[in-house]
Amino acid sequence: MANPELAGALLDAYDRGVLMSAPPSAATPGFSLTDAYAVAELNRQRRAARGERALGYKIGFTNRSIWDRYGVHAPIWGPVWDSTVQLLDDAQGRTSLHRLVQPRLEPEVMFGFRSSPRRGMSEAQLAECIEWVAHGFEIVHTHFADWRFAAADTVADFALHGRLFVGPRVPIERFADPRTELAALKVRLLCGDRLVDEGEGSVVLDGPLTALRLWIDAMDAQPHGWQVHPGDIVSTGTLTDAWPLSPGQTWRTELSDGRLSGLRLSIET
Repeated sequence: MANPELAGALLDAYDRGVLMSAPPSAATPGFSLTDAYAVAELNRQRRAARGERALGYKIGFTNRSIWDRYGVHAPIWGPVWDSTVQLLDDAQGRTSLHRLVQPRLEPEVMFGFRSSPRRGMSEAQLAECIEWVAHGFEIVHTHFADWRFAAADTVADFALHGRLFVGPRVPIERFADPRTELAALKVRLLCGDRLVDEGEGSVVLDGPLTALRLWIDAMDAQPHGWQVHPGDIVSTGTLTDAWPLSPGQTWRTELSDGRLSGLRLSIET
């Protein structure tokens, strides 16, 4: 059952850009993923009621290499919104960190849907539901001090979603085998001219399309009833670790696949 008081406190922390006093799991013993998705559904309804429009989903913690670091060992997910998503037609973006709490940057692969996928689809069938592929950045943040939380806390905390920057969209038909080609994608993440991290598509549950398949099946098994609709965007998880952001920085990516654009994101002072 949803906890309206907790949902309200989380939404207030989100709106004001402040830390919570403690994660829900610390204040409520036994706080489960089912409890967390009920809170997330209540806040999804509240955000829609105040005029925000859901544009799809982010999947988090698909990168197995960072599970031990954050103490979360399975994917989570949550909505993204017209208030948090920006389409980058020229592969360059600019943002402030206003109301973002302990923000970090993640380079990801994203999909746009032409039709609704269903549970049990193969990766080839899922590809037929996809209209485009893009490289993008997600800014993640958390309202819990020092990035210390349990998996259920991250779900209730808006799946850690702050903002999403979607790079130029490439028709999926340009990929002969999107499963293997996206799994082989390599990324270099730089802050200014300094190489910060490197990653590849295979770290995301063996590849972005595989991560998508596993997530669709997992989401369908949850009672909140969320679905992917035509036109939705889904971001499949970070290809590197998540890196702290500060005003004045410029971040960029270099990709191994020329069909997808590397991005540049400037953080306002």
